[in-house]
Amino acid sequence: MSVRADAIGVDEPELLGLGVADDGSAEVPQDYDRVGRFDNGATQDRSGATVLLGHVDSRSGPAVFYRLRDLRAGDVIEVGLSDGTSARYAVARTEQVAKDRFPTFAVFGASADDVLRLVTCAGEFDRGARSYTDNLVVHAARV
Repeated sequence: MSVRADAIGVDEPELLGLGVADDGSAEVPQDYDRVGRFDNGATQDRSGATVLLGHVDSRSGPAVFYRLRDLRAGDVIEVGLSDGTSARYAVARTEQVAKDRFPTFAVFGASADDVLRLVTCAGEFDRGARSYTDNLVVHAARV
């Protein structure tokens, strides 16, 4: 699978496979310049939520989802599927949520529709925790 979002300069030819980390949270890519797909059981053969995760930055500068906050309603995101076809999604909305109030089911849960979620960090950087306080979630629907 791949992802391309021309509006923010993302063109990732091969998504990393991600699962659940030891602490129960979603794994994130180890490489700050790569996008990962969370395996929640959704396949290209049925509707469901496809969740892509990427970093906003690193110690060396901007990362793959640095400009995710610049996506606007109607912007197109194209996901290349394993069978060589592609699915096009239009951004519906973005939301910034505190990590301790992250809407896990709304982002990672089952969906009757074919939807796409892009997730990265946002908010203030907590130096003690070495993490951002919030997440940015982009919600998109298949067009």
